[in-house]
Amino acid sequence: MTGIGHNSGSEDDTFSVSDEQLQKATDDRLRLLIERIERLEEEKKGVSDDIKDVYAEAKAVGYDPKIMRQIVRLRKMDANARSEQQIVLDTYKAALGMG
Repeated sequence: MTGIGHNSGSEDDTFSVSDEQLQKATDDRLRLLIERIERLEEEKKGVSDDIKDVYAEAKAVGYDPKIMRQIVRLRKMDANARSEQQIVLDTYKAALGMG
């Protein structure tokens, strides 16, 4: 049956993509995504190493890296969340007689 709008389904259609071509495109896309992830992981490792170096430098000049990490974590928090956390901490400390 031929006619306008009829899709003959013939295999020699110039717009068709073979399963092999589709698989290669899929494989290429996957490879590119994996390579991007690997590059980002390497960058993340580099940044992580840089952060460790800064904490080591701070420790070498007398600062406490553990406290600095707490400060960094607190600074990331919303002011209301930080205030709420402090209230809960104070409540727990009072309940345990820690003043």
